[in-house]
Amino acid sequence: MSLQPADQAFARRLAGLLPEGTVGAAEPRHLEEPRGRQVTPAALLARPRSLDEVAAIVRACAAARVGIVARGGGTGLVLGQVVPDGPAPVILSLERMAALRGIWPDEGLMIVEAGMTLAAAQAAAAAAGRLFPLSLASEGTATIGGNLATNAGGTAVLRYGNARELCLGVEAVLADGAVLHGLRRLRKDNTGYDLKDLLIGAEGTLGIITAATLRLFPRPAATGTAILAVAGPEAALSLLALMQEATGGNVTSFELMHRQGLLFLDEVMPEQRQPFADRPEWSVLAEIGLPPGLDPATVLAECHEAAAGLVGEGRIASGAAQAQALWALREALPEANRRIGAIVSHDIALPLTEIAGFIAEAGPAIAALGPFRVNCFGHLGDGNLHYNVFPPKGGRAADHAGKAAQIQRVVHDLVDAHGGSISAEHGIGRLKRAELVRYGDPAKLAAMRAIKAALDPLGILNPGAVL
Repeated sequence: MSLQPADQAFARRLAGLLPEGTVGAAEPRHLEEPRGRQVTPAALLARPRSLDEVAAIVRACAAARVGIVARGGGTGLVLGQVVPDGPAPVILSLERMAALRGIWPDEGLMIVEAGMTLAAAQAAAAAAGRLFPLSLASEGTATIGGNLATNAGGTAVLRYGNARELCLGVEAVLADGAVLHGLRRLRKDNTGYDLKDLLIGAEGTLGIITAATLRLFPRPAATGTAILAVAGPEAALSLLALMQEATGGNVTSFELMHRQGLLFLDEVMPEQRQPFADRPEWSVLAEIGLPPGLDPATVLAECHEAAAGLVGEGRIASGAAQAQALWALREALPEANRRIGAIVSHDIALPLTEIAGFIAEAGPAIAALGPFRVNCFGHLGDGNLHYNVFPPKGGRAADHAGKAAQIQRVVHDLVDAHGGSISAEHGIGRLKRAELVRYGDPAKLAAMRAIKAALDPLGILNPGAVL
């Protein structure tokens, strides 16, 4: 039996089970994804306010075999939030479930609902004198539920880990409407399979996360930020090792940027202030957080001096405003990419010591396909690169669309050869399903399909995503 559409008859039945105003027509913002590549052509929108309402929606969809797409902030980049074909689904938006259910600063945790934005979660932690360290460019829109569903990464993974490492428990609704009550405030709980870790990163295909217990951390007494020109990716990794040693492992972020990205900013965002008059071939943006008694600017200056031969010109922020200006440069790169228009983008992960070799091989391999521009940047400290390929200056991505698959194959084959992953932090969604099959371990794929069949036998949860 195939999935059925969320038609008018189903809409009336569902509306009868829920408070007035919960069910209605989907708005364009619920049907789109950020890069404008695909939309959900038709869908029914449900905006529950409580766990019980989510469970009622899922039970109704299971009974009618109607697909469900859980929707957070909609900022995902692999088409996980849109259903471009097939029967019209229910878009289950968690935007009304955004409460802080509790915060325990001395325990270092808080419980928040899935619809809370990442920025709001950060603010709630800060108000209690604590730090929730997950940080993304889209944090004002991205939600905690979406962050967990995709196991989001961001700029602080080096020190604090991905979303999975920041979560102690989840509350979720499973495919039959049953509720998983997993919000326990425990650091240790070896009572069987860890279903939390199964749901995190599953992109809404195994259950709908409605709330989470999140880890909080002490706020660093002082932070320091610097941007440094480096001789290349290998020198950058040596600098990272030096900084980790000098700070006792307190490097929070270590971002690699190539000259092409800075030139893109000159081209389409000239208002963006840049710290170097001559754009360096490679540079890193580093942030450290230190305990009381240590001056971050002094530590960074000592690292700069000790790294002679690895680094060139540098700027050390003298205060919060300068640090924010340096981060604004890094965070402007995705917008500059969007304005230029990529032929194809790659979110890849590599073992740290393989990064320099991959970059050295990938550049000539792409050049052999055409006079393309490559903007390579990303979270070097955790091995995550965004390796994006663009048309020649003055060209349009659409004019080279026929080369996109060939470029992607070159990049992903090299990633695989270097022991890497074709998806570092964005997930699989619908965009990378074929790539997952091509490069995935057969035993892992078989286990994933078995888990999906066991937990969602009707196939109603985010149909067509991941598998």
